[in-house]
Amino acid sequence: MNTVRAPIEVRYQETDQMGVVYHANYLVWFEIGRTKLIEYLGFKYADMEKYNIVSPVIDAQISYKKPVRYGEKVVIDTWLEKYDGIRTVYGYNVIGEDGHIAVTGTTTHVIVQKDSFRPLSLKKAFPDWHKAYISQIKGE
Repeated sequence: MNTVRAPIEVRYQETDQMGVVYHANYLVWFEIGRTKLIEYLGFKYADMEKYNIVSPVIDAQISYKKPVRYGEKVVIDTWLEKYDGIRTVYGYNVIGEDGHIAVTGTTTHVIVQKDSFRPLSLKKAFPDWHKAYISQIKGE
């Protein structure tokens, strides 16, 4: 399984009054990591959207281990946790400057028709993505 790393510099607007990253901003960072992973595999969400297909989050799990503060630099490690041809689960670790994991999480996605939200099979709609995801899951 390949992990893709994306650097993040914590900006002031991402923090709360305590100077700690506001909890919902980790979902934005997860999206940055997920986009980097997809690009690493040779794809772009924009190409999917050309066919009026989108990939909504249907579940998100986040576990906060230690606070991340304004001015710190972190990295988001992202990988494919699970894939079955319909659902894709991405895994994330937010790693602080000290090398310790600050936040862990997963997001689960499906692909749907943009206008109807009718679910589709990634395997059938985008066979190249499917093949790349299967290779990732197998660790190739």
